[in-house]
Amino acid sequence: MLKSAGYHTAAIGKWHLGFGSTEPVDYSKSFDISPNSHGFDYYYGIPASLDFEPYFYVENNRAVDPPTAFTPGLNVPRGVFWRQGKVAPSFVFEDVLPTLAKKATTYIAERAREPQKPFFLYLPLTGPHTPWLPTRKFEGKSNAGIYGDFVAMVDDVIGQVTGALRQHGLENNTLLILTSDNGAHWTPEDRARYPHRANAWWRGQKADIHDAGHRIPFLARWPGRIAPGTVSGQLTCLTDLFATAAEINGIPLKENEAEDSFSFLAAATGAPAKSPARASIVHHSAQGMFALRRSEWKLAEGLGSGGFTEPQKESPTPNGPTGQLYNLMADPAESDNLFLRNPTKVAELTAELNTIRTKGRSRG
Repeated sequence: MLKSAGYHTAAIGKWHLGFGSTEPVDYSKSFDISPNSHGFDYYYGIPASLDFEPYFYVENNRAVDPPTAFTPGLNVPRGVFWRQGKVAPSFVFEDVLPTLAKKATTYIAERAREPQKPFFLYLPLTGPHTPWLPTRKFEGKSNAGIYGDFVAMVDDVIGQVTGALRQHGLENNTLLILTSDNGAHWTPEDRARYPHRANAWWRGQKADIHDAGHRIPFLARWPGRIAPGTVSGQLTCLTDLFATAAEINGIPLKENEAEDSFSFLAAATGAPAKSPARASIVHHSAQGMFALRRSEWKLAEGLGSGGFTEPQKESPTPNGPTGQLYNLMADPAESDNLFLRNPTKVAELTAELNTIRTKGRSRG
């Protein structure tokens, strides 16, 4: 969409969406599927997360150095982990995050040479996902062990990006968004060991149906458009980035595209809304449990965390609840299950979730 609107587009970081379906993969040849075939003018990064093989860099649709060697993997609790598999001979795990930072700042410098042409940079970092590999500069810089040190390193990468925008005169005309694709994998043992609260006071962790699995950092800076210190209670989801980008550029959404995307531009800028805001969000856990959030209410279709936290699944007791209902305004810790005490709300949210399933979409 943005490329068709005249933007130069780039993705730098982990792709994790596949580079084709041919088996075995011939890494000496161009990939039949790549970010370049999905709208990006330029790509540099790795195939997946930094703990999934094969480990090598891809530039556009070719391997920079094919994965012809082998790594036995590494598993040093807690967080220094990658799976065994193919690796490029020149690949150094500790260098990946610094490499992505350098590529991103170089790209920004290049785009500054054509200030009349807008650009879109998608920068999916490999951190703070495992493996946690803070460089020596960041070792011991936090009170949260190796994870905290690695988060500090990720923060520094963001600082390099903002610094590059400032250095090249792009800071005041760029919308910068920092977010995450899920909550942190910060276990009960981690919470007991360190004072750091990666998921604040929300219940659970990454992969869970509870709010620590789905509430994510979301910071946006756009000088002159988003007032400093703005906080919004509007429900948003990462799928909403598409509709928001479309509204910023005056591009009407077609009926058959971005069917789960709602623009949050009005919530961010205070401008009058041009389309309906998001009213609810569908959540999904690692174990396949669904939940629906509407206003202060949240309904989960099952018992347990549905994810990494034990118990993952619970069987209903006789005459007990079969699901979970929480009022997040009154009970943000999701400690008081109202499922049996408010059957009307259970029925209402269940009906809405089933309607979304049946329609296959939540917008329009």
